Amino acid sequence: MEDLDTLVLRTALRWQAAGQPVVLVTVARTWGSSPRPPGSLMAINGRGETVGSVSGGCIEDDLIQRIREGGVRAACATLTPAVLRYGISADEAHRFGLPCGGTVELVLEPVSSHSRLDELLLACQQRRSTERTLDLRTGRVALHEGQRDGVPRLDDRHLTTYLGPKARLILIGAGDLSRYLCQMALSLGFEVIVCDPREEHRASWSLEGVVVSHEMPDDLILRLRPDARTAVVALTHDPKLDDLALIDALQSDAFYVGAIGSRRNTAQRRERLREHFDLSEAALQALHGPAGLYIGSKTPAEIALSIMAEVVAVKNGIQLSMSAQVAGGKWHHEVPGFEAVAMAGCVV
Repeated sequence: MEDLDTLVLRTALRWQAAGQPVVLVTVARTWGSSPRPPGSLMAINGRGETVGSVSGGCIEDDLIQRIREGGVRAACATLTPAVLRYGISADEAHRFGLPCGGTVELVLEPVSSHSRLDELLLACQQRRSTERTLDLRTGRVALHEGQRDGVPRLDDRHLTTYLGPKARLILIGAGDLSRYLCQMALSLGFEVIVCDPREEHRASWSLEGVVVSHEMPDDLILRLRPDARTAVVALTHDPKLDDLALIDALQSDAFYVGAIGSRRNTAQRRERLREHFDLSEAALQALHGPAGLYIGSKTPAEIALSIMAEVVAVKNGIQLSMSAQVAGGKWHHEVPGFEAVAMAGCVV
């Protein structure tokens, strides 16, 4: 399953190739509460069909009605980009379903060859981060290598947005837990790769949309060179496989590196990596183990939910407390008086 930005860009290009007029809509700025954050994308064609979203639906309905009744010029009078603001008054906020009087500012861009959506899509597929600057007077676009994400900038002349590669999940080990993790990750728009050199484990393992590799884990990690949009999770319980992946993943730019196992096995793994592979304390501290959030999970599906929730939280920049993680959560529930000790500032 594609992430939403990729789906919007690909669909807009398909509509344009079919001769349909298309408007690309970007959430440029918001004030107060808003259903979709700055940078969110939506495309509308001349028939009023949409992909993506910029609100809970009411703003989309208004834009669809405008275009169906008056064509693209009803949204962009001069066939150049236009800026629209919704929710300025309390009445408008109520009409367009904006919570708490929120306000959203949109840039509507008639799609043309100047939009360079094909180049932007290719850059995303090649895992290159791109800064896109739209000239509001002419509709021309400049593309540059840029940061992987950022808040859009809008002034009187330009809209600058940032698009990066989709989030990627690399799983070491093919099994029931991997399958559930893959399904969840795909539904969240992740690119997913499963690595298992053991033929007996991967022989009957397949899932649409997932790449399955038979490389040794360290070879795969070195080849893919995990970037800041990549998470790596080791699932085999076999140190010969898990450790190989973790050694290189912990020295990469991956935003999340985790491994399953008990607290005892996790401690032994850290000591192994420290003693035999000379990993730094900083690298070892970056290892999420046991991987996941503490939700009392028992089944493979529940464990997958726990791990995927932690991956998404870290991706979104959430600082997780020790008690929220598996190791801390288990300790909190198993050791009487933990809360009092933790609150006293002791290291547990």
